[in-house]
Amino acid sequence: MNNRRKNLVVLSGAGVSAESGLRTFRDSDGLWEGYEVTEVATPRAWRRNPQLVLDFYNMRRKDVAAAEPNAAHTGLAALEKDFNVTIITQNIDDLHERGGSSRVLHLHGEIFKMRSEYDEHILYEIREDMKIGDRDEHGHQLRPAIVWFEEPVPKIEEALPIVHTADIFVVIGTSLVVYPAAGLLHYVDPATPKFIVDKRIPSTSPMENLFRIEKPATEGIIELTNRLQSMR
Repeated sequence: MNNRRKNLVVLSGAGVSAESGLRTFRDSDGLWEGYEVTEVATPRAWRRNPQLVLDFYNMRRKDVAAAEPNAAHTGLAALEKDFNVTIITQNIDDLHERGGSSRVLHLHGEIFKMRSEYDEHILYEIREDMKIGDRDEHGHQLRPAIVWFEEPVPKIEEALPIVHTADIFVVIGTSLVVYPAAGLLHYVDPATPKFIVDKRIPSTSPMENLFRIEKPATEGIIELTNRLQSMR
C-alpha cells in the first residue's frame, strides 16, 4: 500500500443502490416491496414463516442480479486512483464490487451468501433460490446471510478500526437512522474532513469539518470528486 495516499473511508447506504432500481422499505411507507419488515426481516419472522422469508430474499436476489452499478458506484471506484478507498456499506447487494471497488465491507450481510441457522460463520455462495431443506454440513437449515432487524451487527467491530484510519470520511446515500451503522460518523476524528452526500441531508449533531452535498448519489459523486481533488 502506498502510504503517501490518503485513506478515504466511505459509509454507503440504500440511496446509492436505489438509483439502480433497488428499493428499500424506507422509500415506501414502511413497506419493503409490499411486506412489513417484521414479516420478512426479523428472527421472529424466520421462526414463524421461513418459506415466506426465503421467497422474499429469493426475489431480492433476482432483483440484485438484474440491476447494474450506477454512476455513484463507478465514481466511488474511480477514487481508488488517488486514494486508499474502503467502502463500509449497509447494502446487501454486490453493486459496489461490480462497479469496480476493491475493498468493501458489508455491515448487514450479502444477498449472494447463505449461512447456517446456528453458526453465522458457516457460509456458502448462493445464486439460485434457497429452499427449505437446504442444510449445512452439520445438518442445520440454511438461511440468508443477512443481518436482520433485532440481531447484532458483528461486522461493526471490523468497521470501527477502519473508521479510525480515515483521513477523509464520506457518508453517501444513507438516512443515518439505522444503528449502529449511523453511529460510525461519530467515531471519526473531529479534525478529519467529513462529507455527507444525499438527496435529503439527514439532520446530525453539530460537528467540525462537515460538508454537505445535497444531491442524489449519482450527481453528488461528481461534486464530491471535484472537491476531493484538492485533498489528495
